Amino acid sequence: MGRNLQNGERLRPVDLARAHGLSTQAVRNYEEAGILPAADRTAHGYRTYTPLHARALGAFLALVPGHGHRTAASIMRAVNEGEADEALRLLDESHAQLLEDRRTLVAVESALRDLEPGTAPESAAGAVKGDTFIGPLAHRLGIRPATLRKWERAGLVRPRRDPVTGYRVYAEADVRDARLAHQLRRGGYLLEQIAPLLTQVRAAGGLEPLEAALSDWRARLSARGRAMLTGAAELDAYLRARG
Repeated sequence: MGRNLQNGERLRPVDLARAHGLSTQAVRNYEEAGILPAADRTAHGYRTYTPLHARALGAFLALVPGHGHRTAASIMRAVNEGEADEALRLLDESHAQLLEDRRTLVAVESALRDLEPGTAPESAAGAVKGDTFIGPLAHRLGIRPATLRKWERAGLVRPRRDPVTGYRVYAEADVRDARLAHQLRRGGYLLEQIAPLLTQVRAAGGLEPLEAALSDWRARLSARGRAMLTGAAELDAYLRARG
């Protein structure tokens, strides 16, 4: 690119790669993606990097655990393009998402506390006390009936069929499972992750098996928060080095 980004030691792609446990191709890919500033070239066309490039790579790798690869890459591109405000906006959005995830965890824990034995939803016409149908249950959860049918295929809920009408009938335990599935989906759990948890809940006859999942969820949120702090420190150092 015809200018040094920072005076001092000249580094080869392999130097950056070895320092961070990467391949030289990964370093070149990061440069081409704008995650690293463009490198100078020797008279023979070989890339040469500087300590500033090493700092940029360190900042990116530190951002990934807390923000994810895509957001971390967008942040670094914004910085390298001189759009520091855009980089900070992306950081703010990521922190806001973490806060929302924490609120979701609190909502799940609150929902579990509310799931006391014997708590029944509004009864559907023609059903026994505590039973409901797919429409009222979907409305209660704020989802579409098609979502409940998808959850049924995945084994999350197991409604019985009315022998006369053929309609799905959700008993109290089915409503409990649907509410748990709904909250866990909000928490980012995949259907294939939720199914075995609900199987444990049914087998144990209670909600105790979810305590480990919630503890793991809380630990992952805390780890993300700490990773964001580490990433912020590395990014700040890179910004200072760029001047």
